[in-house]
Amino acid sequence: MPDLFDLPFEEDESPQSAVDRPQPAVNRPQSAVDSSQSAAPSRRVFTVTELTVGVRDVLEERFSEIWVEGELSNCKTWNTGHLFFTLKDDRTQIKGVIFRSALRYLKFKPADGLRVVARGRVSVYEPKGEYQIICEHLEPQGLGALQLAFEQLKKRLQQEGLFDRDRKRPLPALPRKIGVVTSLDGAAVRDILKVLSRRYRNLHLVISPTRVQGEDAALEITRSLRQIARVPGVDVIIVGRGGGSIEDLWAFNEEIVARAISRAPVPVISAVGHETDVTIADFVADVRAPTPSAAAEIVVKAKDEFCGRIDRLEDRLRASVHGRVQRLGRRVDVLSGRPALAGVPARVALRARHRAELSHALTRALRVRLTARARRLQQLQRQLDALDLGRRLGAVRTRLMAADGRLRQAVVERRHRADRLLRGAAARLESLSPLAVLGRGYAVCWNADRTTVIREAAATQRGDRVRVTLGKGELECQVTDTDG
Repeated sequence: MPDLFDLPFEEDESPQSAVDRPQPAVNRPQSAVDSSQSAAPSRRVFTVTELTVGVRDVLEERFSEIWVEGELSNCKTWNTGHLFFTLKDDRTQIKGVIFRSALRYLKFKPADGLRVVARGRVSVYEPKGEYQIICEHLEPQGLGALQLAFEQLKKRLQQEGLFDRDRKRPLPALPRKIGVVTSLDGAAVRDILKVLSRRYRNLHLVISPTRVQGEDAALEITRSLRQIARVPGVDVIIVGRGGGSIEDLWAFNEEIVARAISRAPVPVISAVGHETDVTIADFVADVRAPTPSAAAEIVVKAKDEFCGRIDRLEDRLRASVHGRVQRLGRRVDVLSGRPALAGVPARVALRARHRAELSHALTRALRVRLTARARRLQQLQRQLDALDLGRRLGAVRTRLMAADGRLRQAVVERRHRADRLLRGAAARLESLSPLAVLGRGYAVCWNADRTTVIREAAATQRGDRVRVTLGKGELECQVTDTDG
């Protein structure tokens, strides 16, 4: 691609202006004029867009990845999430932008006045024809990005009052249930369990496992804090991990973790790293412990102090009572030795005897009165039992059951007797039944239309048709002969 700045640039001239412009009086041969016209290069006219795109291509190809040092100014984050700024030194400046996708990976917050080193590429913003640096990474000059982010967040939370001593809550004197937010794979949980099992074996421990380092560790720590805060009966929470580099401990420097600790409904002990490690969580927590083991000792220390205080108060109370009894005994001895009180013991003894007699009489009167009342109560109880509806209903139920049994027996006997009578009548009826006679071999002779029983042979004539009823079946016969 030819260099844009090597190309000729001429303004368009109107015919009229060309006519009006005075021409220098130069007498050149016709051949020279023709050769100069043939040697002149052809003119190329660029549009503004073409020129801008060409300049952008040259800049992006020449400065595709550069590092630029300067001071930030005019930093502003738009609603799109992109950060626009100006990078300047003592003589000049350049505009820059860092897009949201790269901005979210910065550990610190860019602000006016910070000296930074920016990595990116030079490009041109076509609508305005301005060249700018598209930044892909920022790091503070002279101070690490993590340390700067730490100081920025610390200053902001301190201004909000999250580090104030007035909001720090005291640890419970006798915690019944302790919550622990840490990793199950680390040494921190083992150290905490070792200390608590040695010094407070009857303690109820609730562990909410979480990752304590890595990209999403802060979100998991926040989630675990919220979950363990909802467990009923948790009195104090220990959140932390073992030692490591600042990158390993960075999850406890995140703002979401700090605000989750501040919103916890119970006191929180921060036990992150070693004694020399300091995190934002240490400033926000109610108590900072140098190590996880120290956090467990701080929790049970309250119990040890409480038990020790009870023992000391018990010793002081016992000594105080013993001394007071001795002082009163000596005072009684001194008073009893005075002449004016010589007869007091005898009078006290008489009064004691009188009191004993009155007490005996009162006890006897009360016993007699109570005995009489007990007899009266028993008498009323018997009367009440006699009028008890339940018992009366029981007696009525017993009589009804007895009557029901007798009624059932009478019905059964009456049915048996009726059955015997029925069988006897049936037997007699059976013996008198014509069918029974027919069954013994007799027959009944009817006339032809079965309207009259023929009892005499003379009632028939030869040739008459008769019907004969047998024990089983019937015969139709014709009289062939009569006798008698």
